[in-house]
Amino acid sequence: MIVVVALNPALDVTHQLGHVDWAGVNRPDAVHARPGGKGPNVARVLRTLGADVLLAGLAGGHTGNELKAALAAAHVPAVFADIAGETRRTFAIVDSGRAQTAMFNEPGPLVSEEEFAAFTVLFGEAVARSSAVVMSGSLPPGLPASTYADLITMAAEAGVPALLDTSGDALRLGVAARPAIVKPNLAELEALAGRPLPTACAVAAAAADLRAHGADAVVVTLGSDGLLTVTGEDSWHAWPEPVIGNPTGAGDAAAAALAHGLVAGTPWADRVRRAAALAAATVAAPVAGEYAPADYERALASVRVTSWEQSCR
Repeated sequence: MIVVVALNPALDVTHQLGHVDWAGVNRPDAVHARPGGKGPNVARVLRTLGADVLLAGLAGGHTGNELKAALAAAHVPAVFADIAGETRRTFAIVDSGRAQTAMFNEPGPLVSEEEFAAFTVLFGEAVARSSAVVMSGSLPPGLPASTYADLITMAAEAGVPALLDTSGDALRLGVAARPAIVKPNLAELEALAGRPLPTACAVAAAAADLRAHGADAVVVTLGSDGLLTVTGEDSWHAWPEPVIGNPTGAGDAAAAALAHGLVAGTPWADRVRRAAALAAATVAAPVAGEYAPADYERALASVRVTSWEQSCR
């Protein structure tokens, strides 16, 4: 079983329009509401991959109840520690005419020490039955930046590897806890490095620095440029043919593929190929956390994988 941690989940609302008038009234062509935030997106994709998954998180208020109901309807097993605050919402405005997506993410609810302590009990019980843990997304107000590092340590004490996908101090401290995989995007890696990373060589060097600080492997998502991966064995650059669509959740799909490959013991070259293809297929879907199998197979056939040294030239 793969445990996916969702400390700051959301109800994702997506509005699709042919053209957005930012100074006027808009009537969406379609509206979708789905379990959202990075953790639920990862869990939903893992379910479509056939993985045994459990989402463990924090939820509260009316939106939290909507989130739980939506996860149940999507057949995603989940356990939540209740909180007094209202679970947040996120809004994606998809302008298909311009091939652009605007995101509006509400702040998360304040979480108390007592509420998080209740979560750690759930987490400990779940980890004892798991093969891997995925920790994705931002931390809600009230939780320290060391939270993911502490959970990674708990998992390690149970002999369970962790994948970390977050940003800022939570990423920096989490790396020091020695997760199996760290998956920043380019902006997150640049923020951590404190400098622009304009070339594949620069990205690979910054990823190697994260390995030196504790991560076993680092996978950097580069948007339409695919993934750049640095491990103790080798390094790869994997990228599919460009896809136009909604990029929301593409990184979460990549994280799901990487976790799935981690549990299955898939060789790294194939693991990153599948992660890049799944991310591209998710871009082609209108809603985060979903993809069409035909889009995935098409993207998988188009993915190219080279050593990062070749990408530097």
